[in-house]
Amino acid sequence: MAAGVLRLDAEHILRPVRLGDGAALSRAYLANREHLAPWEPIRSEAFFAVASQEQHAQQCVEDAAAGRSVRFVIESDDGEIRGRMNLNNIVRGAFWSADLGYWIDASRLRRGLASRAVGEIAGYARDELRLHRLQAATLLHNLGSQRVLLGNGFERIGLAPKYLLIAGEWQDHLLFQRLLEVPLSSPREGP
Repeated sequence: MAAGVLRLDAEHILRPVRLGDGAALSRAYLANREHLAPWEPIRSEAFFAVASQEQHAQQCVEDAAAGRSVRFVIESDDGEIRGRMNLNNIVRGAFWSADLGYWIDASRLRRGLASRAVGEIAGYARDELRLHRLQAATLLHNLGSQRVLLGNGFERIGLAPKYLLIAGEWQDHLLFQRLLEVPLSSPREGP
């Protein structure tokens, strides 16, 4: 099922990655290169090129059509990409689950943008994809992301030692989940 455009606030929308996003994705990743480096895999120079990002956009469109993932951008009214929200590894069968990943532009932090976008993604995963569960993982010291998840009804379910290769090292992550049938009542206790 195709995802639509969702208004996050007066300045930002959440929409699926589409063909032609390569240049804007390249600018966003270049502008946030230092900001994202501690939280992501080591990126080659080629990753930041427009051609590479356009190939990524093509893969996003193909993956969404095949039901493997749905990847979104947070776009400001000036047409620039200010973040990403991704539902990866969508699994049906007995699992009906996906992995949530996201980042926000360094210039847009502490405005509630991530919290609103995660809430919209959770609603989309429940209502449009009919998923049962979302999982997310954060580095142990990523308290901001942990607060975003807890505030959106995720609960901590464990510790995964050496879970992902981030910034050149296998790093431990805290695992969170949200069962999507459970209504969000009040924000969970902070980290």
